Amino acid sequence: MTVREAIEIFRGHQNNTVKKSTLKSYGKFLDKIQERFTECDVVSVSSEDIGKFLEECTATLNRSTRHLRYAQVKAFFNYIIESAHLNIKNPCNAGMLLKAFKNVYHRPRKILDKETVDEIIFNSRNIRDRLILELQARCGLRIGEVLKLRASDVSGRKLLIQEPKSGRDAEVAFMPEHIATRLTEYIATKQISLTIGCFRCVLHGSQEPSHRSGKKVKCKNITS
Repeated sequence: MTVREAIEIFRGHQNNTVKKSTLKSYGKFLDKIQERFTECDVVSVSSEDIGKFLEECTATLNRSTRHLRYAQVKAFFNYIIESAHLNIKNPCNAGMLLKAFKNVYHRPRKILDKETVDEIIFNSRNIRDRLILELQARCGLRIGEVLKLRASDVSGRKLLIQEPKSGRDAEVAFMPEHIATRLTEYIATKQISLTIGCFRCVLHGSQEPSHRSGKKVKCKNITS
């Protein structure tokens, strides 16, 4: 069995069993694997081949993403070895790979109390920053979900969350009345069209509202 054939089998399995977000995460990376090993037999791929491939693909990425790519390759080989009853060991189980792409364990983040969160929001320097923070703190949205919000997703107190992290097609969240009013006025004042994001910025830039407000109340390492 070639790697190309194995990837076709693996993709067929994923189409029936995993969430859309997982399919998206694997998609282009599987393309890279196929491009590199397309006509190679699965049984001929060595740990050294995998290590060199992963280093080339992840050299500029952070450690957690490097571990994710390693885990995805490992899952691919695990499935193919088991489903095709191949009498080989997973090449990703080599000690050198486990060490080079091991997971990074972070210390638990400090959870802020309600009074501190209220003070951070109060110290927001503009309405855009305040809305970004309030939608997270009062409505339970992730920062990525806030950034994806379009004017067409806002209907009264209801927010339609497109492609949430849960893997569903969409979810609904509800805003307190005063936040709904403030968001509607913001969209009208900025003349944001229905198909445009309400808070247009990159993910890294989206953390600045919490950083700026956090400094005013002397909170360090605040992340959205």
